Amino acid sequence: MRRRAGYRSPVGAPLTYRPRESVRSATAGGEPARVAPVVTLLTPDERLRVQAVGLGAFEAVHRDAMEDVVHELRGRSCAAVVVSTAQVARSGRATAARVGDVVRGFPRVPVVALVADAGPGVPQVLLALGRAGVRCLVDARQADGWQSLRDVLGSDPARQVGREALARLAPDLEGACEGCQRFFGALFEVPPEPVTVQMLARRLGVRPTTLMSRFARAGLPSPKRYLAYARLARAARLLENRSATLAAAADQLEYSSAQSFGRHVRMLLGIGAAQFRREYDAERMLARFRDELVAPHAARLRRFAPLGRV
Repeated sequence: MRRRAGYRSPVGAPLTYRPRESVRSATAGGEPARVAPVVTLLTPDERLRVQAVGLGAFEAVHRDAMEDVVHELRGRSCAAVVVSTAQVARSGRATAARVGDVVRGFPRVPVVALVADAGPGVPQVLLALGRAGVRCLVDARQADGWQSLRDVLGSDPARQVGREALARLAPDLEGACEGCQRFFGALFEVPPEPVTVQMLARRLGVRPTTLMSRFARAGLPSPKRYLAYARLARAARLLENRSATLAAAADQLEYSSAQSFGRHVRMLLGIGAAQFRREYDAERMLARFRDELVAPHAARLRRFAPLGRV
């Protein structure tokens, strides 16, 4: 279980944290993103603290039992689950086992164990959660722990890559029509990230065959290639974290396996996944995206209307 630093404030003292901008989607229009909520199983006091520290970074949806957490996960996309060790200790062994069901049943939703109170039974709960597959622990009793929780739950590498990508492409796409701007915004839009041309086309409100034929007629790279490079940019950002495995990155980006991810990398870049990790961070992958797919076609893209007549 990965241990994070934490902070324990005096009783009644206000929590402090560094303010952070609310996350927006990487779309040309700059509309607020549909941010997936964080679902919690916490004590009443922890709920107040998490609500305060999450302001502007994430939305917390509090539930009273693991059955309610599971219902939430089945009903909509969620960014993470936060489980209080104190609350699990109060609820009994069945709750710890149910956390394990969540870890196995929703592998793309990270589960974070929060330690804010080392009361009776908490050490045993930590062992049980570790056996259940929980790999992230935030210790709020240590210095900067509540800020650490905010960083863990509020950070989103996919959105960061999207903002960086659109900033890098802005000079090349200056003067392009709204439909063209929307296309590039949709490549990096979250949540969830588009992983197929069909999903991308649906998001843009156009038929996949129509979208592909328009790119072909304009003499541009295919939408599939643009999307594939965008996914590799997100992969490169995830793999900048040295503790992230290739299998975990492949799973988060919805490749069927680490081997599938490796084949995808080799087909596009001619190198293996391990070499890709060594040679490419997100910045370099975005530079390749621009140099191969945007800059050589900038004049054509400024006149291009992928979604129909301007």
